[in-house]
Amino acid sequence: MVFNTTLTPSLYDAMYPATDFSSLSWLEQQWVSWYVTIGNPVLATGLMSFLLHEVVYFGRSIPWIIIDAMPYFRKWKLQPNKIPTPKEQWECTKQVLFSHFTIELPLIWLFHPTAEALGMQTHQVPFPSLKTMAPQVFLFFVFEDFFHFVAHQALHYGPLYKHIHKIHHKYSAPFGLAAEYAHPAEVFILGAGTILGPLIYCFFTQNLHIITVYLWIVLRLFQAIDAHSGYDFPWSLHNILPFWSGAEHHDFHHMAFVNNYSTSFRWWDRIFGTDDKYREYRAKVKAAKKAMKNASADDVKKLEQKLMDEVKAEGLRAEAEVENYKLKMN
Repeated sequence: MVFNTTLTPSLYDAMYPATDFSSLSWLEQQWVSWYVTIGNPVLATGLMSFLLHEVVYFGRSIPWIIIDAMPYFRKWKLQPNKIPTPKEQWECTKQVLFSHFTIELPLIWLFHPTAEALGMQTHQVPFPSLKTMAPQVFLFFVFEDFFHFVAHQALHYGPLYKHIHKIHHKYSAPFGLAAEYAHPAEVFILGAGTILGPLIYCFFTQNLHIITVYLWIVLRLFQAIDAHSGYDFPWSLHNILPFWSGAEHHDFHHMAFVNNYSTSFRWWDRIFGTDDKYREYRAKVKAAKKAMKNASADDVKKLEQKLMDEVKAEGLRAEAEVENYKLKMN
């Protein structure tokens, strides 16, 4: 890419003084071009952040919509009798877009001035190396996971659940699009865990580029959407990294209402014992399959469905208790 710096010399001089553009990678050159073309860093960062989120969120959800429509994949569906209908997916999409435009879009314009005030690099080039970004992204995963673990449990408290978090639990068998199907207040509360980690890190280190934040957000969106997909494949990440959460872990939370409050990792639920019912259920399924190793596939499926129905029934009772919490306290 060849830059015609004579068109807007003041912007190039002001934003990229003494920069050797020929040494930049293709992506870095596009980055410079974007900021110079827009001409306003706040507007450029805001637009890029919102577009990135929308493209990645819906782009990553589309494969799961296709998979849901193909019976071949049902053998890996965690709750095979619950396939989202086109109507459910459309209703979910409308709620997601509502939250995106009423919460994320207005707040996103505060991101650039806040980030720069804390010392984050935004329009600057070159980008940091992958060696620099990798440990930063890992720290953001750890921070967000613990934040979500605590905040998610708080959202299961009576009034907060009844008036906010209940919307997200509409689907006892979640699907990819439902990752951000939530009350706008929940989008704000849990979304804070995604962005606070980078901001706090930047405040203390003064060593963070927004491209690292974007990489983190992309990976976080992939994690959230995949965790809500409802599918557990042999190649799913938790089968490679046992401490990874994944759909198999989070699907139980939607099915049983309780347990498994974290997002990316399993360790907080294990440490604090908030996976006891989940582990009990998995042990029952494993024992049942072992006992019925000579039974027909249909009989095994019926038994698995029976165990799932028992968990769902307990979950409905637990949900009712939470919703009636205020009544019980009177």
